Amino acid sequence: MELIHSGKVRDVYADGDDLVLVATDRVSVYDVVLPTEVPDKGKILTQLSLWWFERLADVVPNHVISATDVPAEFAGRALRVQRLTMLPVEWIARGYLTGLGLKQYQKDGAVSGVKLPEGLVESDRLPEPIFTPTTKATEGHDEFITYDEMVAEIGADTAAELRETTLEVYRRGAALALDRGIIIADTKLEFGRAADGTLVLGDEVLTPDSSRFWPADTYQPGRTQDSLDKQFVRDWSSTLDWDRTPPGPEIPAEVVDATRARYVEVYERLTGDRWNG
Repeated sequence: MELIHSGKVRDVYADGDDLVLVATDRVSVYDVVLPTEVPDKGKILTQLSLWWFERLADVVPNHVISATDVPAEFAGRALRVQRLTMLPVEWIARGYLTGLGLKQYQKDGAVSGVKLPEGLVESDRLPEPIFTPTTKATEGHDEFITYDEMVAEIGADTAAELRETTLEVYRRGAALALDRGIIIADTKLEFGRAADGTLVLGDEVLTPDSSRFWPADTYQPGRTQDSLDKQFVRDWSSTLDWDRTPPGPEIPAEVVDATRARYVEVYERLTGDRWNG
């Protein structure tokens, strides 16, 4: 195998016609990789994604070839996947008003050109899920784009198909999670084209790194919610005198432990299985 890309939290290897996607235990906040890892994080993301891919197979094909035909040293945290030509868009569905979506709404009453009702407050549930794409920046931060801008980038047919697919993935996932006591506030997906032109779901899906998870029993609009995802680390880092540029700060042991516990809780509550990583 040949290492062809080392991202913030994933390493990608070429192996013949396939790729081997390895989820590490690295943590990034504000596009900065922190020097401290969270044990089992990569395995939890991989196993949870596999669980979701199986349940969403009737919505959209995914890139997984095998979860077992991978090098032994990467067992549990790696997937053998198809090579895809990835689309230059982050596909984001939002069911609640939070994060950068909240900031844009407070500024102009809309998110990615989607007009929202007046008077919404932080963490409000939206009347219906909305699609709010962003650019996929290779450097710097992703930026909101409107649907029309996305159409100009990738074409009307592809844009329409994947907008509806993104919203259906979110609706399906949010409903299942809510039955298990977890609110999925928003999620980010990535899609690419297979060699035959088929649109395929890639990367990860509905994980604590790509989504905001809130415990339903403590949900209360008008405030920041308790988090069961990477937001916990972001919130800790925001208390520091750090300018969000490398090198990032070391994560204290108690924050590492609390973060891992949140990832495990999400996995166990969603799947119904005990984590044995």
